[in-house]
This record gives sequence, C-alpha cells and structure tokens, in this order.
Amino acid sequence: MHPQILFMQEIRNIAIIAHVDHGKTTLVDKMLITGQLFRSNQQAGELILDNNDLERERGITILSKNVSINYKGTKINIIDTPGHADFGGEVERVLNMADGCLLLVDAFEGPMPQTRFVLQKAIQIGLKPIVVINKVDKPNCRPEEVHEMVFDLMFSLDATEEQLDFPTIYGSAKQGWMSDDWQKPTSDITPLLDAIVEYIPAPEILDGTPQMLITSLDYSKYVGRIAIGRVHRGELRENMDVSLCKRDGTVVKSKIKELNVFEGLGRAKVGSVQCGDLCALIGIDGFEIGDTIADAENPEALPPIAIDEPTMSMSFTINDSPFFGKEGKFVTSRHIHDRLIQELDKNLALRVETTENADTWTVFGRGILHLSVLIETMRREGYELQVGQPKVIIKDIDGVKSEPVEHLTINVPEEYSSKIVDVVTRRRGELTMMETKNDRTFMEFNIPSRGIIGLNNVVLTLSAGEAVMAHRFLEFQPWKGDIDKRNNGSIIASESGNAFAYAIDKLQDRGRFFVEPQTDIYMGQIVGEHSKEGDLVVNLTKSKKLTNVRASGTDDKVRLAPAIIFSLEDALEYIKEDEYVEVTPQSIRLRKIYLDENDRKRMTKNK
Repeated sequence: MHPQILFMQEIRNIAIIAHVDHGKTTLVDKMLITGQLFRSNQQAGELILDNNDLERERGITILSKNVSINYKGTKINIIDTPGHADFGGEVERVLNMADGCLLLVDAFEGPMPQTRFVLQKAIQIGLKPIVVINKVDKPNCRPEEVHEMVFDLMFSLDATEEQLDFPTIYGSAKQGWMSDDWQKPTSDITPLLDAIVEYIPAPEILDGTPQMLITSLDYSKYVGRIAIGRVHRGELRENMDVSLCKRDGTVVKSKIKELNVFEGLGRAKVGSVQCGDLCALIGIDGFEIGDTIADAENPEALPPIAIDEPTMSMSFTINDSPFFGKEGKFVTSRHIHDRLIQELDKNLALRVETTENADTWTVFGRGILHLSVLIETMRREGYELQVGQPKVIIKDIDGVKSEPVEHLTINVPEEYSSKIVDVVTRRRGELTMMETKNDRTFMEFNIPSRGIIGLNNVVLTLSAGEAVMAHRFLEFQPWKGDIDKRNNGSIIASESGNAFAYAIDKLQDRGRFFVEPQTDIYMGQIVGEHSKEGDLVVNLTKSKKLTNVRASGTDDKVRLAPAIIFSLEDALEYIKEDEYVEVTPQSIRLRKIYLDENDRKRMTKNK
C-alpha cells in the first residue's frame, strides 16, 4: 500500500482553461518539472503533455488529460481542458472534476472567444479562478490592459463577487518564471503553485456511503474500458462490491478489480481512494459517461451531466475508387465499422448510424474540426475511406424547422473589414458588434453553422491571411433560408492514367488545377476548379504527338501554375453534394460519387 494513503492527504483539483496557443501545455510541462517528476533533461521544446501527433502538429489539445504533481505535501491534480468549442463534449465533464480553475491568457492578445466558451461553463459550475497572464516577455505586451479585459469578461459572464475577486499571477511559461508583479521576474514558477495551494479550495470531505460520478473514460487493449472520475463522497477500495446507477434509473451490481490514482503523467495502483481525489476504476462493465458508482447495498445516484448534442453529420463509406487498397491496410466495411464503434467508447459527442447500405455510415459530430480529427486519426492508422459533404443537423422544435447557429468572431485589419462583413452577411450572418482598436477591427456575428463551412478560406483570402477567426455553438434557431454555395464547377478527368504537363498547360485558361504533372489519376477524379459554373470533363493523359515537322511556336516551354494542395478540412469544406473526399494514408483526393459521365447525367435527369 502506498505510504501517502495512510493519512488524509491535502488535495487540490484544478482545471486549466486557455485559448489555442496561449501556452497552456508549456505551463503544465513546467509545473511537472517543478513537481520533481521530470529532471529538466527533457529535449528542449518537446511537449510532455500533447503526446498525440495530431495535437503536436496543430498545436491544439483534443483529449483532456489528467496529470498530478506533489508540491510541499499537497497533491495537485491538473486537469487539461480542450480549448476548441468543437470539443465542448469534453469540456463540461472535465470541469465537473475540479474545485478551481487557472485561466491562462496571452499578455498581448487578451482573452479570446473560445476561452469564453470554457470559462462560461466554469463560472456556471461555481469554480474559483486564478488568472495567469502569460508571455509578458513579448515586446508590445500589455498586461494591465489584459487584466482589465479579463475582469470585464468575467463580469459579462455573471461571475459572483467572490469569483471576481480573483488573484492574478504574471510570467512567462516558456522562460519558466511566474511572479505577482510582471515587472519583477522571479527564478521559477513556485509563486503560481503557492497561489494554487492558497486560493483553490480543498475538496469537501463528505462522510457516508461511497459515490463517484463517471466523467471520463480511458481504453486499454488489456482491460477494456476504464472509468475515470472524482470520488464525491466516502471511500472506494480495491475488490469492493459496488452498484452502477445508470442514466435511465436501472442499477447493476459490479465490482472494482483495481484502483488507480494519477501520479505524474501515469497512474499508480493503490488500495483505496479517499473522497475528493481523482481515480480510475478497472473492472466496471457496461458504464456510460454520467453514470454513478455507488454503494452496493443502498445506492444513491448523483445527477448526471448533460453532453452537448452533435450539430453536423457526414457520410462515411468504404473506398471504392480505382486506387483502393494501394496504400491502406484496413479497407473493408468490417474494418471501418469496428473502428467507428471503437471510437464511440471514448469520443462522447460522436454518434454513428448504419444506413440501409451496409457499406455506408452516417457519423454525427460537433463540427468539421471534430470530424476531421477522427478522419485524420483513422488515415494515420492505415484506414482507407471516403467521406461525403458535411451537413448540418436540422431539428423540428415546436413544429418549426430549426438549424444550429454559431457565435462567430473575426479580428481583421481595418481596411478589410467591409469585405468581411459583406461575405459573412451573404451567408446569413448577423453583425452583433463591431469595434476598431489599434487599426484592427473586431467583429461578432451570429451565423448558421452552414455558413461557416468553407468560410475560413474565403476570409483568409480576402484579408491577405491577416484574419483571426473563431466560432462556437450558440443554440438552435429557426431556419435562416438558402445560402450561396460555391458557384464554380469542377474539372473532371475523363481518362485514367498519368497526368501530362502538356495537357495541363493547354487547359490552364479553363481553371486552376489540384494535381501535379506525373500524378496518377482516374476517370471521375476532380483534378481542378473550373473558372465558370458547370462541370468540365477533360483528358489530362493526352501527350504531345511527336512528328518530324518543325514549326515556330510549337516548342514553347511549358509554364505551369503550382497545383492547389488541399488539407483535409479544406477538402471537406470544398466538396459539393455529388462529390466525395477519398482519404488514404498518403493521399487526399476529390472525386465525383459517380465516376462515369453517363451515370452522372442519368442521375441529374432523375433528380
């Protein structure tokens, strides 16, 4: 048995809230090093916490993780929250395990829209905040102004007097120091850890029969699903008989085979866990998030947590293009079906429905980012699949056709603001606020989720790459009417084979191309965007006929514009209803659902 369990240990449970790229993960890494868990021989710049390849590349936290450190005899459980509103399903559950939160804000940018989304939930639950103003080593930073902005933000979110009386710590996580005064750097981050111990309340110790709400889960190939949560009352012990109280009111008898608590980045096996600590239970079967682990004899359930509903759907299907199976290991419908079902075990905001066609599934998620992260993870694991155009979920609320509406914020240089307002209002966005500071205009809109599909590219193009755009789900509102779609048609390959530079060169005035010369293409693949409306079918496999007749002007050099290469999200936002994105471990291709031109004509007629 661990010696630390013999006495009631001081515990602090704290959630970290921050916008993408404000330095949250770096700060947690420094806290781990200060907690003596890691010697600082970690490779410079390597993040301990974001250990998933996708998280490191995009610089976003997708899965919330739990780590803990020991500081002066107090165990601090640090709960990392995703900053992106698409992962709202993760956020709510995570905050239920905490007693306080660290709000991390960039000393130059100030609080950002998506910080607001998580902070609002934290304030509603009643968590006590500590504000950390990070990156005060940046030139042109403005810590005092940002401090005022944070106060205004909390006030606008109806924080209580006690929450508004928050302590503020300044510092630079990258340089590894924190201080009460931003003009007086210290040598380490202990002022922050002291503030956590001082201001964040210890969990209430409740006596009585054991209770634990399952707020998160993990999955292991060896023991199956692992329930994670915070012990609300009483004590849990190894090999203890318990009841599982499900959402629908049924109670199932179960037994805890093994108990783990969080230590550093890993978990340690213990004999018992006291009230207020976070733990992982092995051996509980058939549980859902929001179920309660309670006493075996007289179980009492805790109120379950609500999980955000999905707002978007996409059809997933097996890869049936002429190139199927060339790159991936898992290509059959059984493989894809099993993988989607496995994802449901840990991805809460996801739903999967099997359609009448056994090779196609409808997958529901929180937004394009949420779904594209799943697709990207699958292709890296060796899956091949095709996905259709993202569609928003339409609900019937009191007999009114309703659709999801999002709160959109865009920050652009002043000279581009009129173009941005024009493009957003055409997509049924309503401007709710607009203010200009330091030559940059900050705008807020309410816009249907449909209008956001494909908007990011347009906004970046119009603002010469200067715009900062963020959005979060607001609510379902009555249908706003039709929205203009992409008008330009597609350029479609009429023959399978190798794309020749000669053919692309001769067709350059017809539109922009997505394929490089010498790429293998197939009939029905989308190889470019037509400069006009309507699709154009072309033969890119046509090579130059060689004759012995020479004439001036025929041997000009081929000058090609570079091909447009789509990222996965761009491709998903770009396609039309009758198109698929084909995703394999090495390629992302766009194609028509019906590869044969005659089939396409027939389908259009039938419509």
